[in-house]
Amino acid sequence: MSQASVLYDVPGPRAIARNRILGVVTVAAVIAVLGWIVWRMAETGQFSASKWEAFAYQTIWAQILQGLQNTLGAFVVAAIGALALGFVLAIARLSDHRAVRIPAAIVTEVLRAVPVLIFMMLLYYALPVLGPRLPPYWAVVIALIAYNGSVLAEVIRAGVESLPRGQKEAGYAIGLRKSGVMRLILMPQAIRSMLPVIIAQLVVTLKDTALGFIITFEELLFIAKRLGSAATLDRPIIQSTIVIGAIYIAICLLLSWVATIAQRRVSASPRAAGGKRPGNAGGATDTQLLLTQRGVDANTGNAVGGGGTLGLTGRAPDADDTADGRAP
Repeated sequence: MSQASVLYDVPGPRAIARNRILGVVTVAAVIAVLGWIVWRMAETGQFSASKWEAFAYQTIWAQILQGLQNTLGAFVVAAIGALALGFVLAIARLSDHRAVRIPAAIVTEVLRAVPVLIFMMLLYYALPVLGPRLPPYWAVVIALIAYNGSVLAEVIRAGVESLPRGQKEAGYAIGLRKSGVMRLILMPQAIRSMLPVIIAQLVVTLKDTALGFIITFEELLFIAKRLGSAATLDRPIIQSTIVIGAIYIAICLLLSWVATIAQRRVSASPRAAGGKRPGNAGGATDTQLLLTQRGVDANTGNAVGGGGTLGLTGRAPDADDTADGRAP
């Protein structure tokens, strides 16, 4: 039985014909909508030279590049801060101590529940009432860190809890503490499995920087709004939106491409494949080296040293094991 037949019923002749008709109708509808938009733009003079003349000036592109620099600067700082906050909250939520786990859960849920735009407005407009005044840049960055960090915390926590229970028990069996199990076994696997979701959330972080124009942060959308409302440039609001939108699309595609390359390299690494360490002349894997350091024979699973042996299975060696030379 094929996998496709398990997921859904194989369509018959009528279903195939119906799907083809729906596909043709959908494509035709999309083309009609796009054609109507192009026709309306032509009718309203949106393709005239005066509407696009603004982008022939070097000073206009200097403003756009400055807005791009502000956008990327806020995104980089917010992404690093969100990842750091996400790891801290995720580890705290996975703690065995209620005094740590419950406050971390409350903070995470509160930060996730408040929209990021409200965070920005509170930091920029409400905080000065209490005394401190933040520039628009830091109001945007802190709001993005708080919101996206809480979302990433839940992503990382879900990745850790989705791992088989035997992964944690195996770490405890070879003598690792909880910090070692989390750092060496659980976190690497959770990050590797949840990497697409993490990258998707970082793309959301990049696009959320556009909300900063409401608090006068001069990012790309703020530049587009200012250019579109300039009467001396014939108010090219649609043209500015198209250009700035194309820049956002290019940045998001570039970020997705970098994430894809990183995910491929992580998946192809010796650690991800369970292979041998390149610098190990003996050809032993990390698990075998760790077992040897813990005083366990990597080949037989028996504890070595004086006082007899006891395998990882919890039984003493029998006569057959002794005859085969697997136990002293």
